[in-house]
Amino acid sequence: MSSTIALLLIGVSVLFILGIKFLASPKTARAGNLVAAAGMLVGLFILCKPDGANIWAQGWTFNYTLIVIGTLVGLIIGALGAYSVKMTSMPQMVALFNGLGGGAAALVASLEFLKDAQPAQIAGIELPLVHAPSAAITVPMLFATLIGSLSFSGSIIAYLKLEGKFEKPMTFPGQNILNGLIGIVILGLCGWLTFHATGGNAVAAFVVMFSLALFFGVAMVMPIGGADMPVVISLLNSFTGLAVAADGFAINNNAMIVAGTLVGSSGTLLTLLMCKAMNRPVTNVLFGAFGSSGGTGAAAAGVVGTVKPMQADEAALLLAYAQRVVVVPGYGMAVAQAQHSVRELTEELGKRGIEVQFAIHPVAGRMPGHMNVLLAEANVPYDQLIEMEHINPSMDRVDVCLVIGANDVVNPAAREDKASPIYGMPIIDADRCKTTIVMKRSMAAGFAGIENHLFYKDNTRMLFGDAKASLNALVAAVKAS
Repeated sequence: MSSTIALLLIGVSVLFILGIKFLASPKTARAGNLVAAAGMLVGLFILCKPDGANIWAQGWTFNYTLIVIGTLVGLIIGALGAYSVKMTSMPQMVALFNGLGGGAAALVASLEFLKDAQPAQIAGIELPLVHAPSAAITVPMLFATLIGSLSFSGSIIAYLKLEGKFEKPMTFPGQNILNGLIGIVILGLCGWLTFHATGGNAVAAFVVMFSLALFFGVAMVMPIGGADMPVVISLLNSFTGLAVAADGFAINNNAMIVAGTLVGSSGTLLTLLMCKAMNRPVTNVLFGAFGSSGGTGAAAAGVVGTVKPMQADEAALLLAYAQRVVVVPGYGMAVAQAQHSVRELTEELGKRGIEVQFAIHPVAGRMPGHMNVLLAEANVPYDQLIEMEHINPSMDRVDVCLVIGANDVVNPAAREDKASPIYGMPIIDADRCKTTIVMKRSMAAGFAGIENHLFYKDNTRMLFGDAKASLNALVAAVKAS
C-alpha cells in the first residue's frame, strides 16, 4: 500500500511540474492547465500518512461523500466563472481565485492547529493531551495560517482595486510604521505559540494572530497603486503557494509540498522579473505608493510639442503602404474587446506582404501575460508576439507603430525625464518608429497618473475613439485602399 501511494505521489508531482512547463508557451498552456488539474484531482484522493496507513486509521474523520460534493461544486463554480468572465475581468478572477486558494490553505492549517491545541472531550470530561505538537509541526501550521490569510485578504483588496473601486494608493502618515508594528506583534504571537501550542490561552492567541494577519493583508495592499497590481498579484500568488507547501509539511502530504513549492518559487521569480522590467525594487512596489500623484497636463509634466489628431482613412493609408508594422497592445485594447479586430487588421496587412509584429511589454495590462492571453484568444500567431527586449533594437526601422490602449509602457518620460516616477523603467521604444499612431479614447493619463510624452512627439498621430470601432474603420479603409 505504501509503495503504491508513494508512486502515485511521484506521478502527481510529475504532472504538476509538466503543467508548469507547458504554461511557458501559449501553444501548450491549455494542455498545461489540464495536466496540472489532473494531478490535483489524483492528489485530492491520496490523503494518507507517509507510512501508507489511511488517515481514518489514525482517528481522523474522512468522508468521501463530502469530498466528492465539494469537488463537484468547486468544478461547477470554477467552470461557470471561467466561461462567463470577460477578458477585461480576467485579472480580477485570477486575484479572486488566488485569494480563495490562500484562504483555503489558512483554514487547513488553522483547523489542524486548533485540533492539536484543544484537548479532546468525552461526555463533557476534558482529557489531557497525550503529547503536545512539536515545533516542527507547529511552525508550518502557523506559517501557513499567516501567509495564507494574508494572501486571502490582500487578494480581495487587489480584486477591488482591479475593479476600479479604489485604484489610487490609500496612505496616511506613519502607515509603514504601523504596518511594521502589526508585523512584529504577529511574529511575536507566532513565536509564543510555537512553544505554548496547547490550552485556552493558545487558542485565544491564535485567533488574535489570525485576525491580525487578515488585517495585515489589507494594510499591505491598500497603499499600492493600481499600476502595480500585476506585481502584487504575482507576489500574493507566491504567498499562496508557500502556504500550501507549509500545509503539506504540517499534514505530511508530499503532493502539496511539491505543488506549493512550484507555485511559490515561480511566483517569486515572476515578481522579481516584473520588478526588473520596471526597474524598481520590490520594496518600492510595496512601500512606494506609486501612482499617488502625477502630472495633470502637458505643461505640468514639462512636455514640449502639440497633439496631432488624425482620421481612420489617413491612418489606413499609412498602414497600407508600409513595409513593416508593429502593434503595441495595452489595457485599452482589452477594455474595448478589440483583440479580434486587431487580428483581422493584421491579417489584411499580411495579405499585402506587410510584415506585422506585436511588441509585448512584460507588465502591460492588469496581470502578468495579460496581452499574450488576449491575443492568443483571438488566434494571433504566437511567432508574431515579440518581447520588448527583442524588438526594441529594431524599432527605428519600423514604418508604422500602432499603439492600442497602451500608455505608461510606451512613455518616453522613462528615458527623458529624470523627475518622472517611471524614470529608468524599460519601455517599448514606440517613439523611435518613423510614424506612431496612438489609439485612445481621450488624453487621460495611464495608471501611473502622469502625462505621456509620446503623444506630443513630431512623429506621433492620435486616433481618438473606441479602439474596436477605430480598428473596424481601419480594416474597412485598408480593404478599400
